[in-house]
Amino acid sequence: MVEYGNGVSQVAGQAGGGAGTTGRSVDVGASVGQLLTDSVHTLSTMPPAALLALVVVIVLGLIILKRAF
Repeated sequence: MVEYGNGVSQVAGQAGGGAGTTGRSVDVGASVGQLLTDSVHTLSTMPPAALLALVVVIVLGLIILKRAF
């Protein structure tokens, strides 16, 4: 794991490649905060053409939903 930038402190205690949150508590507030932060970061780094395409897709999706219901 060291060759990928992960040191011993991040790998220690995960014998056998343990994954998941079994036996650990999950901080939902931190997860929601990370979700918002990551979303804002993704949108702020998108080029203008991609932002325009995203807006068009959202508007078309709302129009389709309006007609469906």
